[in-house]
Amino acid sequence: MSSYGVVEICAGAGGQALGLEKAGFEHKLAIELDRSACETMRLNRPNWDVREGDVADRELWNPRAFEGVSLLAGGVPCPPFTIAGKQLGAEDERDLFAWSIELVNEVQPRALMLENVRGLSMPRFAGYRQHVLDRLAELGYVAEWRLLQASDYGVAQLRPRFVLVALKPEDAAYFHWPEPEGDPGTVGELLKDLMAHRGWEGADEWAKKADKIAPTIVGGSKKHGGADLGPTRAKRAWAEMGVDALGIKDHPPEPGERFEVGPKLTVEMVKRIQGWVDEKGFDWTFSGKKTSTYRQVGNAFPPPVAAAVGSAIIRAFKQEGDRTERESVEHDPIYKALRSSGDFMTQAQLSREIGADLDAPELERRISLLSRDFDVEIRNGSSTTSYRLGKFRAFTGQEDHARNELFLKNRAKIS
Repeated sequence: MSSYGVVEICAGAGGQALGLEKAGFEHKLAIELDRSACETMRLNRPNWDVREGDVADRELWNPRAFEGVSLLAGGVPCPPFTIAGKQLGAEDERDLFAWSIELVNEVQPRALMLENVRGLSMPRFAGYRQHVLDRLAELGYVAEWRLLQASDYGVAQLRPRFVLVALKPEDAAYFHWPEPEGDPGTVGELLKDLMAHRGWEGADEWAKKADKIAPTIVGGSKKHGGADLGPTRAKRAWAEMGVDALGIKDHPPEPGERFEVGPKLTVEMVKRIQGWVDEKGFDWTFSGKKTSTYRQVGNAFPPPVAAAVGSAIIRAFKQEGDRTERESVEHDPIYKALRSSGDFMTQAQLSREIGADLDAPELERRISLLSRDFDVEIRNGSSTTSYRLGKFRAFTGQEDHARNELFLKNRAKIS
């Protein structure tokens, strides 16, 4: 058994879990809201402690019972940050990122690993990201964000994921983000045998046309209809490769079948595109009907990417490789200046503090972004305007937070 234990929150159907296991971690606990996803994890790993429910429910688990675990990991909900959504951030009842950071104070893991969508890396969330880094520093961790491309780690898909890794200083000095692993191959190369499985004569020609890596697989949510391969732009990209993205089929094409655009994919095909490839040791059986299974597959953190990051964390634990002094990266200097001051600051004071000239329109834009996740008090004087940073609006465990009521109200639609 591994000496490196992991507690995983918002575990989904086990994509990150399988990758971390492959890297050398042993699961102590996995928590997930979706019943089918929990059944999938239990089906594949009957010995795991898998708990179904709201991860913030203290009746479901006691974080302090896992104090000192090697790794706290999770893929907390993406909708608060996704570019395709409203990007409500801290005001979205599904946002558990800030709560996860506070969880570190209770669990005191040796390392933290959280992944989310590319939208969290955008300027909209600079203040949010800065809060996360500053809070982890207060808790004694060195944290860093990195946008990773799944295609760099053997996954034939354009799937950027924004990953946060935090370690204690003695380990952080030895952490290095995993290096790209080479060409992941094309959709045609990956799926040709499955397309030909029932004797369809067009498999060879189809594979030649499908000579690119896939667009991002979109598993979708319970709020929307059945399974398909994503928004309009993604559907056009699929069509160029000879794939009909309007839905998922139960089986590969039959002999004699002809298509206006091309055949639809099956869940088994989507599994491969998502990195669930038997030959690489990422075999996984899914529980549930087609739409549920597709969502589990499509929403997962690709196992090979999780394995690459998990392996890098274990190398840091073993203090292998060169020691590196990690440089502090500022995501939002205005947030930092206001937070450090704790008082009202004018445009001129903020410019001096951050070492750059801020014109009024730019400052108003930045304050507007901050105001979506934090209370910002604005005081208009006779000659100048000043600003003071207030409380963070995100859910961090407060019993009276609006998140709790909204979560209960919308639980059936949350995925």
